[in-house]
Amino acid sequence: MTQHPPAALPFTSDRLVILDRDGVINQDSEAYVKSLAEFTPYPRAIDAIAQLSQAGYAVAIATNQSGIARGYFDADTLEQMHAHLTALVERAGGKLNDIAYCPHGPDDGCDCRKPLPGLLNRIQDTLALTTLEGSWMIGDSLRDLQAGEAAGCHQALVRTGKGKHTEARRQYADGTPVFDDLATFVDWLLAG
Repeated sequence: MTQHPPAALPFTSDRLVILDRDGVINQDSEAYVKSLAEFTPYPRAIDAIAQLSQAGYAVAIATNQSGIARGYFDADTLEQMHAHLTALVERAGGKLNDIAYCPHGPDDGCDCRKPLPGLLNRIQDTLALTTLEGSWMIGDSLRDLQAGEAAGCHQALVRTGKGKHTEARRQYADGTPVFDDLATFVDWLLAG
């Protein structure tokens, strides 16, 4: 019997961009984004995700959603928001390869809540990657960047959401690139 090599993955870890959701893709709220009506993407974010897909990148989301644990919304409502986001990206010609979320509160003792790397490890497993080295974690807060660092990703900060505050407090490692928004990061990445 002839042995065939396994099929090559459609991408490698250096062709993966992991995004925080609130404050990177859509407007954040101190009162939480609790419904589809409150889910408002930034003007160029959806097109930026589509550009990544069209350039051969896999795109995943790693998002803390403690509003579930706090009783502000339920998992079905979150799934509606993610289905809407997925549809917007697909209409723009892109694809979301995975959405991983942590439904736990800060005191629940889980291993998935950022700054821990559990969500990123889950994405790695889902996409059958052996490593996340070379991939990117894009966030607007220190915990996003810490999760990326713990998982072996490059990190980039955006100034949307909590990003300006994070930048003003210098809450990131030296050498971390900072961008006005997700679209600006994508323009930079695709320019090589």
